[in-house]
Parts: sequence; C-alpha cells; structure tokens
Amino acid sequence: MKNYTITVNGVAYEVTVEEGAGTGAPVAAAPKAAAPKAAAPVKAAAPAAGAAGANKIKAPMPGKILAVKVNVGDAVKKGQVIMILEAMKMENEIVADVDGKVASIDVQVGASVEADDVLASLN
Repeated sequence: MKNYTITVNGVAYEVTVEEGAGTGAPVAAAPKAAAPKAAAPVKAAAPAAGAAGANKIKAPMPGKILAVKVNVGDAVKKGQVIMILEAMKMENEIVADVDGKVASIDVQVGASVEADDVLASLN
C-alpha cells in the first residue's frame, strides 16, 4: 500500500492505494486539515476619488478586444458602447456604467484581457 496526499479545491485528502490486482472497489478518502494558503499580493492603492479615471470599466470575462468605440475626452452616457470584447467566439458590448467623460483607454485593439482587467476609466 502507498499513501498519498491529494489536494482538491484547497482541501487536502489522505489517500491509500493498494498495489497489484485491485478489486475495483473505491477507497474512501479522509479529509485532512489543509495548510492555509498565502494571501494574494496586495495591489497598489487606487487613486483618490478626484483623480483621473475614478470610475473603472473592467472586463467581465477573459477575451480579445475587437474594437474601441470611443476616444479619450469623449462624453459618454450610461449604457453607451465603449468597446467590443470577443469571448468564446461571441462579440460582447462593453458599456459605460455611468454618465461621464472618458479619462483613459487602457487596452488596444487586438489585446488579450483577463477577467477584471481595467479596460477604460471615466470621470
């Protein structure tokens, strides 16, 4: 018999495996207290509320930027399309969540983004 520790979704399990011809019957796994994970690194502090781009528009999912529909300095209304994000072969409209002025466009056409990456910011 061999003992292994397997971690699934942060929970460690102690598993015993018999060598040789098995009976096909599963072996029960007993949960073991997992060591606490290290905390995620802390990001830099966000700019003050009055700073440029106080309202961040973030990617809702990983994908690729197909088009940017606005320029820095443009006035936008809530619900207006800011850019197009392709994800899972579908084009998703990224819209302004508030009325404001475009303070920055933080991605370029063709860029790959991850979920929660900042795409643009509004004042």
